[in-house]
Amino acid sequence: MEDKPMSLKLIMTLLFTTFNERAFMNRTVGEIMWGYEDPLMQLINKYFPNMFPFKGKFGLFAEFNNSDSGLFTVFTGIKNFSRIHLVDKWNGVSKVNYWHSDQCNMINGTSGQMWAPFMTPESSLEFYSPEACRSMKLIYEEEGTFEGIPTYRFKAPNTLFANGTVYPPNEGFCPCLESGIQNVSTCRFNAPLFLSHPHFYNADPVLAEAVLGLNPNEKDHSLFLDIHPVTGIPMNCSVKLQLSLYVKAIRGIGQTGQIKPVVLPLLWFEERGAMEGQTLETFYTQLVLMPKVLHYAQYVLLAVGCVLLLIPIIYQIRSQVGGSLGRAAHCLPAGGQVGGLDGVP
Repeated sequence: MEDKPMSLKLIMTLLFTTFNERAFMNRTVGEIMWGYEDPLMQLINKYFPNMFPFKGKFGLFAEFNNSDSGLFTVFTGIKNFSRIHLVDKWNGVSKVNYWHSDQCNMINGTSGQMWAPFMTPESSLEFYSPEACRSMKLIYEEEGTFEGIPTYRFKAPNTLFANGTVYPPNEGFCPCLESGIQNVSTCRFNAPLFLSHPHFYNADPVLAEAVLGLNPNEKDHSLFLDIHPVTGIPMNCSVKLQLSLYVKAIRGIGQTGQIKPVVLPLLWFEERGAMEGQTLETFYTQLVLMPKVLHYAQYVLLAVGCVLLLIPIIYQIRSQVGGSLGRAAHCLPAGGQVGGLDGVP
């Protein structure tokens, strides 16, 4: 309501008072996430059906319950193997129109399920996230193992949610506030929502200092994916994101009172997954155990081949030595005597 006429703001203030609405309320986690009945919103939807982009219950994820992330059209890699799994279009479009630069609007990378095989430490992971309305790029951090399977760990760079001042390529995501939070209002019905790492990890310290109880740290709040480099298949992943609301006092809306401007965390969530069970056992057998067996088998077979090659050589040498000794024995006179130098026997 910030940019609406003052008369409309005063009407909204009256309605808020009538329905006993305040700036803050107590709701269960389930209600906040998946929706709750709000009498004021029901009234507005009844008489102004096109005012809000949603119907029924209001909740942060109410529209996402029992839904999907849209239709991804990806390359199979038949014509160009290097483009396997890359997204060609999302919901029929090759780029979005939420942001203010062509680079920020591009749909890059994969859908976040698989990547091209034969990765190196110089590789990067890029995927399009419909929830964030943008493409994200992760960078290589280190080698590791997951349940005995070799992996490459990729993590979010410090500049993922940086503002345009700190990281100029992100200027297209602005208008921005402090660095480390991304304004997603343009793809969330112009609501002043911001996306970041949990507890404002990797963000400007003033954001965490403004809210009691935040303790950003890499162990609990970083984003990473462990990928099997030969196949490009994720083995273990943890994607953590925080949704925050920029709140402040709005002139004409009495319920906002004297609220000082603050980016207030609403919730943070983690999407976690790991390969396990029979799939993990098959993966380990086919792509780790068997290659090891074949690796050592080649040396065993080489040793056996050398032994088999040496046997006829040794046999041939022994045969030649035995024949030479036999011929030498035939040269000596049978039962004869050798005469002296003076010819006397």
